[in-house]
Amino acid sequence: MSFADVLPFLRSWVRNPLRTAAIMPSGNRISALMTGEIDPEMGPVLELGPGTGPFTRSLLQRGVPESMLTLVEYSSEFTRLLRGRFPSARILRMDAARIGEFNLFEPGSVGAVVSGLGVLTMPPRQVKGILNGAFKYLRPGGAFYQITYGPRCPVSKEILDILQLEERFVAKTMRNIPPASVYRIKRRVDTAGLS
Repeated sequence: MSFADVLPFLRSWVRNPLRTAAIMPSGNRISALMTGEIDPEMGPVLELGPGTGPFTRSLLQRGVPESMLTLVEYSSEFTRLLRGRFPSARILRMDAARIGEFNLFEPGSVGAVVSGLGVLTMPPRQVKGILNGAFKYLRPGGAFYQITYGPRCPVSKEILDILQLEERFVAKTMRNIPPASVYRIKRRVDTAGLS
């Protein structure tokens, strides 16, 4: 992580710590864990809350073409930075909780969603909006990858149950400031009627 990433991140965190959620950009280790199950054949990738772009860089290193990336960022400062760094990506300045209100993709066409959002600090209504929007676009079998600095999945069991989703712990690294974990969230498989 470079000083060019740290300064805008710290400024954003000081202005609105609940929206930025972390005091430092994500490091290489957590970025690799967040994107480790994503490959170029999956189709478009939607990234929510890319900040300075550490997960974006990791997706590019995994071979995902920049033109297949859509980055949704609320901060105008981060949006400007991202447009300069990733000119071939589609970069949208908007609230991630409202993505389902627009036709950003054909329903069921996105291969994966990568979320750097601080959902742990968000009200349930906002978390539901983010997940509903993401799963509107995710293809069957597609996954939503969420970073957290807490001890468990940052999406409550209640919200997962309401939306018929399930979470799985992917990995944790102590080599991040602060230490971080990754969770994979997918649609529940309906086993009713299967013998």
